[in-house]
Amino acid sequence: MENKYLGMTVNERLYVSGQIEEFDKAVKEKDIDKVISILKSVELNEDSIHPILESLNLI
Repeated sequence: MENKYLGMTVNERLYVSGQIEEFDKAVKEKDIDKVISILKSVELNEDSIHPILESLNLI
């Protein structure tokens, strides 16, 4: 499977996918499941997601 987000930052991936506002809302509401779902939808893996959750103070 080709990674269409290869070489993009997380913010670029969220913007290109049209999910940046939904992601920001999920972070604000501390909806961890939704944040994880969005990050997975832009082809991030568990190893990448965990540090992001930590940096957002969600875990």
